[in-house]
Amino acid sequence: MARVYLVPLDEKTPNPLAPKNDEVVIEEVKKDETKPADGAALNIVVTTEGIQDRIVSLPIEASNYFGVEMTGDDVYFMKHGTGDDKTTLVLYSIDDAKETTIGEFDGFQITGNGKKMMLRKEKNYYIVDLPKAELKPEKNIPFDQLKTTVNRQEEWAQIYFEVYRQMRDFFYVETMHGVDWDAMRDKYAVLLPYVNNRHDLNYIIGELIGELNVGHAYISGGDCPMPKRVNTGLLGAVITTDPSGFFKVASILKGANWSKQLRSPLTEHGVDVKEGEYIIAIDGVKTNTVKDMYALLAGKADVQVEMLINSKPSADGARKVIVVPVASEASLYYYNWVQHNVELVDKATNGEVGYIHVPDMSVEGLNEFVKYFYPQLNKKALIIDDRGNGGGNVSPMIMERLMRIPTRANMARNVTVPGQTPTKLMIGPKVLLLNQYSASDGDLFPYAFKKHQLGKTIGMRSWGGVVGIRGSLPFVDGTSLNKPEFASYSIEESKWIIEGYGVEPDIIIDNDPYLEFTGTDAQLMKAIEVIMEELKNYHPIPEIPEGSDKSK
Repeated sequence: MARVYLVPLDEKTPNPLAPKNDEVVIEEVKKDETKPADGAALNIVVTTEGIQDRIVSLPIEASNYFGVEMTGDDVYFMKHGTGDDKTTLVLYSIDDAKETTIGEFDGFQITGNGKKMMLRKEKNYYIVDLPKAELKPEKNIPFDQLKTTVNRQEEWAQIYFEVYRQMRDFFYVETMHGVDWDAMRDKYAVLLPYVNNRHDLNYIIGELIGELNVGHAYISGGDCPMPKRVNTGLLGAVITTDPSGFFKVASILKGANWSKQLRSPLTEHGVDVKEGEYIIAIDGVKTNTVKDMYALLAGKADVQVEMLINSKPSADGARKVIVVPVASEASLYYYNWVQHNVELVDKATNGEVGYIHVPDMSVEGLNEFVKYFYPQLNKKALIIDDRGNGGGNVSPMIMERLMRIPTRANMARNVTVPGQTPTKLMIGPKVLLLNQYSASDGDLFPYAFKKHQLGKTIGMRSWGGVVGIRGSLPFVDGTSLNKPEFASYSIEESKWIIEGYGVEPDIIIDNDPYLEFTGTDAQLMKAIEVIMEELKNYHPIPEIPEGSDKSK
């Protein structure tokens, strides 16, 4: 939704995008005019009055622009819009009123004299003359001889004290929660000489910032040694051993195979493995020759493998199938859990109540909300599940949908079911589930749900971490430090809310871990009980009234 804008600082500066006057005018050249010498300071005049009215937009499409630099009448910028596979460098010439794509690059920088440009594409860098047309540089700057010597102990000490300073200067309250921050710095600094691994440093820093007793205080990253991972291929199924020595498909996770994230390998068209069948061999190796079938799938994630499948524990009559295992089954287990809850609520309420789980307050959470909210608006009520919500910042958007109330009912000729304005709202009662894993914006969501009296809240007290973060400032080795920088307090009185305590549900229900593992969700069952009781007072949109008689 962005564009690139220009602002003439001086009110006497002509509009660079104004229509051109093509009338020929003969002017006498003044010989006494002189240009400022190279390197001389420019006399820049800024007229603040009316400056907002001098803003002009380049005549380019709305997109995502960044890294804007201007030299003379040429404006260079990076563009990566919706649907674009690559980031491109673009030149807009004000003099020619022309937009030119220079090429696919990840960044650029113009030299101070405006004659050269450094381009970056992935890990390669190029120096070129200031480009005016499409460019495909071939010779990159070599870095093979660029070496440096790093004193790890000195670097780690610098990072440690930088963490101390950043927390000191950006923590949301200057009181540092009553902690003597300088004393804490000194307390853990004595361990620095004993740090011999980058992970050791993160551990010490974690102990330091943990003294603040606040959520969202995290340390991660840095120049850490990381072993290369070998992804085991997974089949989206529960596999069990069998006395025959072969392995049996005990159960298969349902998938949505049109989605890359929800692909269940054994259910794909052309594979069609059934529960109760046996995996006889993988890539020519019989499974009864190994103790662990997954040893044959090491390194096979997202790689085609050939499997022999049979309805009996024997190679006789087995059929060959080509399967592409996945690297993780987490999304499939989540999908199956949600589908189970939707079906359970639908069956237990005779199809009158819908169910939505919101896993976080970010992209996935919004997608899940939209995926299940709109198709279930034909229901009379909703159970919204905030349990395990990992946080984010979009809870106000979800609250806006849930808080919509009808202004008027609408009808049309030959339409038997009336509608309402605004559309896309749930008229009936709502219930919210939360637990100790409802975190961050997953804390703020039930707080708002209760405050605006949208319905009963059920479960366990939420996590209690709502002092927010904006991201990390740079460190010499790429360390990432989250500094709790802003917080919420009560709108009715000057009082901190939620942090360190959480949000208390109206009805406290704690799930028994064993019963939950075996399929009994006491919190969800209580939500069904409460919503069905509230449905007794359900008031639908009134029927369409009789047509008016205006003949008299």
